[in-house]
Parts: sequence; C-alpha cells; structure tokens
Amino acid sequence: MEPLAQGKTLGILGGGQLGRLIAEAAATLGYRTAALDASAKSPALQIVDIPIIGAVDDPLAALELAEASDLLTLEWELIPVGVLETVAKARPLYPAPSVLAVIQDRLTQKNFLARHGFPQTPYGEATTAAGWKYPVIIKRRTHGYDGKGQCRLESESDAPKAAEVLKAPCVWEKKVDFKAEISVILARGRDGKTAVYPVAENAHRDGVLHATRAPARIPRDVAAKAVALAVKISEALGHVGVMAVEMFLLHDESLLVNEVAPRVHNSGHYTLGGCAVSQFEQHVRAVCGLPLGGTDLLEGQAAMVNLLGGLWDKGEPKWSLLDEIPGVKLHLYGKSDARPGRKMGHYTVVGAAADAEFARADARLEALRG
Repeated sequence: MEPLAQGKTLGILGGGQLGRLIAEAAATLGYRTAALDASAKSPALQIVDIPIIGAVDDPLAALELAEASDLLTLEWELIPVGVLETVAKARPLYPAPSVLAVIQDRLTQKNFLARHGFPQTPYGEATTAAGWKYPVIIKRRTHGYDGKGQCRLESESDAPKAAEVLKAPCVWEKKVDFKAEISVILARGRDGKTAVYPVAENAHRDGVLHATRAPARIPRDVAAKAVALAVKISEALGHVGVMAVEMFLLHDESLLVNEVAPRVHNSGHYTLGGCAVSQFEQHVRAVCGLPLGGTDLLEGQAAMVNLLGGLWDKGEPKWSLLDEIPGVKLHLYGKSDARPGRKMGHYTVVGAAADAEFARADARLEALRG
C-alpha cells in the first residue's frame, strides 16, 4: 500500500488528549484530521477538521468516521473488536483489529505473552480465592486502567476486599517486588521497520502515572534487553503504530513484562520537545506509511509530570511557578471539568533540569496547588 498522501484525512477513533495530540502532529505533516467522540467538547474534537459526535463503540458512528476519512487509527485500545472489524472493511485501520483482540482482555494478553515465552509474574484467572499466590493484585480483565478496577491483597484474610472488583471477570497477578518501573515506547511501520525511544523510568501514585524521566537510570545492557523484548512483542503481534511496553525491573536486574498498550502512551509524553520526533508524529508516520523519524533525546535528558484534576481544588494552579524551570513546557488538554484523578495536562522538562524535576515533582505539584 502506498503512503497516505498529504492532504488526505486521518481519522481517529477517540477524542481524548491522545487523539488531540495525534491530530496536532498529523496537521504538521500535512494531513487533514477527523475524530469520533461522544462529546463535542472533547480535546480532539475541539481542533480536528471533521469532528464527529458519537460513541466510539457505536458501529454506525464509527462508519461515519470511516466514510469521512482515508485511513483510520485509534487513541484507545478498548473499542469493541466487532466495531474495529466493521470499520476496517471500509478503510485501512492501524493497528489492526487482530492486535486489539489480543491486548484488550488482560487474560488473553497474558496468555499470548506466555505462549511466546515473554517473562511475566505468575498469574491466573481469578474466579475464587483458590490458587492465588499471595500477595496478589486482582485486576478486571477489561476496562481497568489508571488503577481502576484493581485490588491489592496481602494475604488470604484480605480476600473479601476483592468482592466488588470480582463482580466482573478478573485475573490475579503475583505482586512484584521490583527495583523500578520502566517503559519502552517504540514505533513499528507497515514495512516492519522499528524506531525505539530511550527507555523511560516511571513513578506511579495510586495506580496512576505520576512522573516519567528518560533515559531510565538502569545499566545499558538492561536497557538493551528491555528494547529487545518490546520489539519482539511488537513483531509477534504484527503491530503497526506506536506501542508501549511497561516492565518491572527486579532487584537481580531481570525484567518482567507488566502490560502492553498498542497506542501512544502517557509515559511517552516526554518525547514532546524532548526528542527530534515526538511519539505522536511517529505514530502518524507509522500508520500513514511514512519513514520513521529520529528518536534521540535532544538534550540528553527529559522528564514529564502529569497534572491531575485535584490540582484545581483551590482554583487555577499557579502556572507562573513553572517559569523558573529551565526547558519547561506546559501542555493543557482543553478539558473544562477538573475532576480528581482526571488527566488535565502535563508539563515536560528538557535538559539538565529534568532529573531534579522528576525528583521534586510531588513538591512542585503541591506548590502549584497553592
């Protein structure tokens, strides 16, 4: 298939902040954009050329997007596979429905990784407490993200705490004693070529990504192993586009795959301004059939800090406090309703100040709240 010509329309299933950032990148490459979301005020629908209002799990609305587009992609991996298969018959769709069919169910994803020999923590289908290897984390098989739909259990006596989560199909995972949480952001083109960003180190709060720094503070050989694992996973899936592979680095410096996200990812936001080509431009390049771009860090280091809705508890944050940080850029997503836990934006720091900002992110956020 020939690359998508400039002036053609890239359609995006989903209108959140990831869709918005994909659309902004597509525009810089000369493409028109369309996006589908249930809200006209969603971040992506505010800026695309063709906003389409409708649910992403509605086949008719998704077909309307397809008819307005020349090629399709997505910002969210939990769109029903049946919907994806329907639109893929109308327009080229990357990543393919077959990739999403593996990823969107945690048990299916884990079984896939196991079949291909990728290292993971012990896991199983969580139906009753029998067979769980405490301490465990119980996770809903679908639609659980950012710490939602999960429950941590230290011992068998904690099992009743999982009752609410277990109302839906779940998996159990043996809790991991890890040294660091890392992620590999890569892009894989239609031709199978890959481009990999520097391995990132992540900090979470209550199951939600808090801050990221790149490169991760890990030995070079460990970083190389992480990259090799991620590339092999993308090849096994036949993925096209940007993909994130989250991993645990154990104390013996071995690696376990935690989760795979077949899309642009929060932990890759540091690439905005931090790398020659951001993960969003790279995704557009990959799905549209263009050559992949450079992934090197421009100034050696980069960091990203998430801005959640609770930061607005006392009104508009004191953004002027960011001005004192060399190499800082603020990215707000255009969301009007600042709910606790909702991702409202992020800021990035590129260059020598990045390491220190990653370390002081908690204090910085408290100061911004005033």
